[in-house]
Amino acid sequence: MTNVPRCFYSGLFYLLTPVLLIRLWWRGRNAPGYRQRWWQRFGFVPNVVSNPLWIHAVSVGEAIAIAPFVERLLIDYPEVPIVITTMTPTGASRVNAMFAERVIHYYCPYDLPDAVGRFVQRVKPRGCLIVETELWPNMILGCQKAGVPVIVANARLSERSAKGYAKVRGLVEPMLSALTLLVTQHQSDADRFLQLGMPAEKIDVSGSIKFDIQVDEGLRKQGTLLRQQLGNRFTVILASSHEDEETQFLSSLEPLLDQYPDILVMLVPRHPERFESVYQSALQYSDRVVRRSTGNSCKADDTTRIYLGDTMGDLMLLYAAADVAVMGGSFVNVGGHNPLEPAVLGMPVIMGPYHFNFTAISNAMARAGGMQLVTQMSDVSNLLEKYQTTPIKVAEHGGNALTYADSQRGALDHLYTKVTKRLI
Repeated sequence: MTNVPRCFYSGLFYLLTPVLLIRLWWRGRNAPGYRQRWWQRFGFVPNVVSNPLWIHAVSVGEAIAIAPFVERLLIDYPEVPIVITTMTPTGASRVNAMFAERVIHYYCPYDLPDAVGRFVQRVKPRGCLIVETELWPNMILGCQKAGVPVIVANARLSERSAKGYAKVRGLVEPMLSALTLLVTQHQSDADRFLQLGMPAEKIDVSGSIKFDIQVDEGLRKQGTLLRQQLGNRFTVILASSHEDEETQFLSSLEPLLDQYPDILVMLVPRHPERFESVYQSALQYSDRVVRRSTGNSCKADDTTRIYLGDTMGDLMLLYAAADVAVMGGSFVNVGGHNPLEPAVLGMPVIMGPYHFNFTAISNAMARAGGMQLVTQMSDVSNLLEKYQTTPIKVAEHGGNALTYADSQRGALDHLYTKVTKRLI
């Protein structure tokens, strides 16, 4: 029987294909990676391994989250090739940095029936593991048609997203039914998927694998060294920031920086194509801005106010050199970014009003005393003044964040057992 919503969806996707190509070219002005290997997005990939496991991680955050899982697979099942797909060049760079030639990276095909079919026919995966809620109807149903089991790992579904999916239930329900297993982070996520028509017997709740982030001693030592190079000052990091957040942040901090001129502000934009524009914006607030990409450091007696993290793959290192983390994406309607990364380093975390991507984790961490939830950017300045003048609070709240993160570990082991049983 013809699925009318899926036919309409696919037809619309085909009509938008020229727009997708133009968008790739446009984004490639500042991020050349978008113009590279574009044909892979239409399924034109070489068949260089036999019967691999296909893991899809849309971008950097998902790639980092699944990295311990991949490392374990490489050790336990060296005979099983691994193909990892991402949608972004930053995700591709991160995969290459973590695994190099131990895995094969391709860009994920667009959700067009022929692109997905071509990819699956050429790669011939033994199974597909999708990280978080990267749900594409043609991708999942195309795998089902080819006899490829699909598991979604670390799935989350906000109330907002669930309402959006409910509007296209005729498209979503067959896709969910085609999954082999859906492993969610929280029971609330599972409940929302059930409401969308996901069969209850295919849902499993495991917790978030992001709690299982491993921090090696080498990273801590590098962070200490960088902190010394930056002048051993009270340092706050605005991490994974989006457009307008940097200006909000710097504007709100102006009185505080006037009162405490030794405070160092780190800015780490989420997208590399914004590095230059953020640098220019920062210069409007201070002529003492250092770009990490230049290799320059800030001396103890320096008047540098702003340190721009404009290099890829260094966020955890920058966290390790800072005192307090302010999460980007939570002061604009993006939904926030992973607060567990600073938490596992024992840092206090500040999250804005838009944290719907991490609602359960944010609320739990706040109850544990490791996160401060604020409603506006001006509240951040007040909190930072308290942290600046009361170092014991930094240690206390950072310790609370670490204790909470440690208490939630174990999801990775659970997921590993489920996946290897069904896909390996």
